[in-house]
Amino acid sequence: MAIKWGVIGCGGIADRRTIPEGIIPAPSAELVAVQDIAEERAGEVAEKYGITGYTEVDDLLADDSVDAVYIATPTHVHHEQTVAAAQAGKHVLCEKPLALTVEECEKSIEVCNQAGVKLGTNFMMRFHSCHQKIKEIIEAGDLGTPVLGRAELTCWYPPIEGAFRQIQSCGGGGALIDMGNHCIDLLEFFFGPVERVSCMTEHLVQDYETEDTAVVILHFKSGAVGMVDTLFNVPDAAARNMLEVYGSQGSLVTQGTIGQESTGTIEAVLEGDVGGYDAQQARDAGAKQIIEPDVVNMYEAIVEGFCKAIENDTRPPVSGEDGLWSHRVIDACYESARSGRTISLQ
Repeated sequence: MAIKWGVIGCGGIADRRTIPEGIIPAPSAELVAVQDIAEERAGEVAEKYGITGYTEVDDLLADDSVDAVYIATPTHVHHEQTVAAAQAGKHVLCEKPLALTVEECEKSIEVCNQAGVKLGTNFMMRFHSCHQKIKEIIEAGDLGTPVLGRAELTCWYPPIEGAFRQIQSCGGGGALIDMGNHCIDLLEFFFGPVERVSCMTEHLVQDYETEDTAVVILHFKSGAVGMVDTLFNVPDAAARNMLEVYGSQGSLVTQGTIGQESTGTIEAVLEGDVGGYDAQQARDAGAKQIIEPDVVNMYEAIVEGFCKAIENDTRPPVSGEDGLWSHRVIDACYESARSGRTISLQ
């Protein structure tokens, strides 16, 4: 039997991606209701899918046909809405960041556990077929010893009246907490947990409260290192949004996989037995191969995985605890940026 879904905050990413690409096509999911404080938007999305539309969260949560909710509202209301959903007996898949603070993340997890409902965090980029393939190559040892990863997520995000990502009290920060957390989560997906971080944030172009520039150096417990750069101040057409992974036996560089698309390719150089030192440092272009895994829509994959966790009473594929850890890492990054020190995570 399909898990019946309600969506809290049905504009933005919900209407653009998660509903049409995730909930609607997922075999184990069925969309039954949406909510938005903008009555016109709620009505339009409800009419589009032939379902019930609400303007009040409490009314959606009182709908007995709803088994699980996807929360896609501004960050500062994630905790409140997660708690309300859990207390109404609904499972929760929440957009990242899971809440505004570490303490709110912890409380959200506690309330969901007490209510016996699942809590997941929507780090959907883990499910991109190219990222799954990179993890497979690393775990098979074909990259050798993982050495370094770099992930970039950049867009043009000018001042917008009332935009929560540009207001510290509503979003918790700017480019780093909104986009950089995707990049950090992805590198941890490949290399394991971060041990310490060094970070710099700046206001270089955009005239709003939160940072438009963030650069992070990550030191992983595995010994690998990572770099994340995330910007709200470079034109979309100029952004490369690169993902690069290097090891003692090669490299994996993607095109078009960091962001909202489920398509893309991997340019791989896998040398196997590298041999001795080459004084000329020859770089043979013929050694490169293009890997094109079968496309798997990452929104559908995370929704289906969450449905299966409900059906089988197992841990969600990206859990509330994963969302909490992400927030701890982001908090350490902001602390590093404020203090100018490297911050360790215990």
